[in-house]
Amino acid sequence: MVTAMPATVTKEKLARLSALKATGEKIAALTAYDYPTGRILDEQGVDLILVGDSVGMVVLGFEDTTSVTMEMMVHHIAACARGVKNALLAGDFPYQSYETPAQALENGRRLLDAGAEAVKLEGGTSQIAKIEALIGAGIPVIGHIGMLPQRVREEGGYKKKGKTTEDAGRLLQSARDLETAGVSAIVLEGIVARVAAGITEECAVPTIGIGSGPDCDGQILVVHDLLGSFPWFQPPFATPKAELAVETSEAVRAFVGELKSPPLQR
Repeated sequence: MVTAMPATVTKEKLARLSALKATGEKIAALTAYDYPTGRILDEQGVDLILVGDSVGMVVLGFEDTTSVTMEMMVHHIAACARGVKNALLAGDFPYQSYETPAQALENGRRLLDAGAEAVKLEGGTSQIAKIEALIGAGIPVIGHIGMLPQRVREEGGYKKKGKTTEDAGRLLQSARDLETAGVSAIVLEGIVARVAAGITEECAVPTIGIGSGPDCDGQILVVHDLLGSFPWFQPPFATPKAELAVETSEAVRAFVGELKSPPLQR
């Protein structure tokens, strides 16, 4: 079990995110799922590290995030927490782990016990009762609206949000409701850029975009997309800063070749 950060330290980290929005400095956020990655991101000044349920796809090989369990999230949060000291460490609620306020509270405590300092759950206005239960119990919450990966099967794929006036209005209202409920930040995923910009301007809490244009208060990426270490899929909004899959393949090929080559004749 990871020793939890003192509440005062978590409050300072949350306040730092708000201060970044106030000054206009962008919030840098990335995912991590293990100790070395979490530690490296933390040492390079990332503001927010999310142990996302995207672990199901980029680490565990599932088709989407809906197969991820609480046990998996607890395992990966604990590993990551051992390497993170300075960034705010948030953990995702996995699919169907927050169906009621009581269940959200029970599993939210499990995520914090594993080492998370804040929890993230998907959905807007419909999730307010759960969010209020969590915040009322002293568990910081990050909201998540727009494209919701846990609903990908229901919606038949990953679809851009905010294209119509009605949808944009619903997103803005959800953001307002999340802010009123007391969330510390809101992830805006797959939202039309101008709509995400409007939500960011309207809300006092920081917005963190992913595939939602450049005008959010910060940006988050799956670390594998940043590093080019998941070669089978690259989202259109992510520009790799490295090509680790290529380098890994070359290193492994060289290792195998050296071992299997016949020894030099002496």
